[in-house]
Amino acid sequence: MEETIIVQNLSKVYRLSRKQQQLEKTRVHEKVALKGLSFTANKGEVFGLLGPNGAGKTTTLRILSTLIKADRGSATVEGFDVQRDSEEVRRRIGFLTSELKLEEFFTPNYLFDYFGKLYGVEPQTLAARKKTLFEKFGIDKYAEVKVGELSSGMKQKVSLVVSIVHDPDVIIFDEPTNGLDIIAARDVTDFLLDRKAEGKTILLSTHIFELAEKLCDRVGIIMDGEMTACGTLAELTQGQTLEEKFFSLYSKREEAQV
Repeated sequence: MEETIIVQNLSKVYRLSRKQQQLEKTRVHEKVALKGLSFTANKGEVFGLLGPNGAGKTTTLRILSTLIKADRGSATVEGFDVQRDSEEVRRRIGFLTSELKLEEFFTPNYLFDYFGKLYGVEPQTLAARKKTLFEKFGIDKYAEVKVGELSSGMKQKVSLVVSIVHDPDVIIFDEPTNGLDIIAARDVTDFLLDRKAEGKTILLSTHIFELAEKLCDRVGIIMDGEMTACGTLAELTQGQTLEEKFFSLYSKREEAQV
């Protein structure tokens, strides 16, 4: 299979400010986010990073999306290094994160057109893509409503369509169903399955077992910045549910650290 994303021995350490130390109730000055993380994601595959909050999922996706740099290790997207070839990587990916905050004064219509022009999408193509995506996610009814006046779920859907305005071959989504009701969440999962059928590579992080089971061809379970287990659902679970497998690994890790 063609490897679209290759991650090798990624490590990342954050320096904690005094305020962060207070919030995390620690005197430690550094937080290790990733410890030699490695995995690959293939063309036409949905690869899921599953783990608890603070496991390193978001850090991994932010490195792959060129937002931050790893301290050690390497990562490539479609053969381009995320550090040396960051501009080329950004052209090839669509990245959605809960940290993406749209300017609340603008409308979905304006934002979609604005980002489409940034990516150099032809006007006719942009208009057709907008029509399809806005109708699919129910944004068409709110196209001229300012983002600040939209519900949190609608804001999430606008963020999603803006992130894929250029129809990228690689989609990287961090907790894509956060803030969505069950109907909107279903729209997102169906959309991702459609993109997979088109041969696109999808990398997503989640802590929702049902979402991983429905979407993912392979899953990597991350705990404390390390890859604890990785494989197809059948390889990982071996008769268990994904939730049972996860908590079995979690319990063993907790016992080993005592």
